[in-house]
Amino acid sequence: MQSRRPGFPARLPSSAPVAAPRPAGQSLALRPQAPAPQGVGLDSAAVRARMVQRLAAGGITAPAVLQALRDVERHRFVDSALVNQAYEDTSLPIGLGQTISKPSVVARMLQLLLGAPCATAGLGRVLEIGTGCGYQAAVLGRVAREVYSIERLRGLHERARANLRPLRLANVHLIFGDGMAGYGPGAPYAAIIAAAGGEAVPGAWYDQLAVGGRLVAPMAHGGGQQALLVVDKTPQGFKESVLEAVHFVPLKSGVA
Repeated sequence: MQSRRPGFPARLPSSAPVAAPRPAGQSLALRPQAPAPQGVGLDSAAVRARMVQRLAAGGITAPAVLQALRDVERHRFVDSALVNQAYEDTSLPIGLGQTISKPSVVARMLQLLLGAPCATAGLGRVLEIGTGCGYQAAVLGRVAREVYSIERLRGLHERARANLRPLRLANVHLIFGDGMAGYGPGAPYAAIIAAAGGEAVPGAWYDQLAVGGRLVAPMAHGGGQQALLVVDKTPQGFKESVLEAVHFVPLKSGVA
């Protein structure tokens, strides 16, 4: 029997507090409304456009990737104390020892995915290993038909749910679980992308990648340094290419 795929976001048991009753005679119409956060001017499309111009100058040429990065407001995914750095090409801490990747790294990895043989008409179903704060999942949701994103840290999984909920991306599904095991119910995937680096690609990722699909992940190589690994699954087997050096948080098993 085929497993039912989760909707967005994947539901977890909730113990949300019940709102306190409104005092008698208090009018909702007279209740003061909190001003919407404006992100210190970072809501401006011009700010994101300048970031995209820098990415294009740095070698990102895929129009779909550039448009997605122009559309997604990165400052919505970082702590309020760091919003002024949101559009710099730097990784930023998001809690629990994890980081949000540099915009240039996100763009580079997505451009590599779009270069897969099966991506001539855009990406189909994608598996993301390591949701983090949800930023890359939001960008993926604009270049792929369907995205399954799995996170092993419950605190980050919940944070990503909160960050993505206002965007109403019906094609993005968040899963709480062990990313090293992939996510079988959504397989096979046209693309798999990882936001954490290990010593080797887990066997489940190879198994869940569709023929003609591509995997892009940071992996350790000589001397323990990380580099981007691109794996294409062909009818004859797997073809692997090691590209530039990168630095990602370590890939770990289990949930926490």
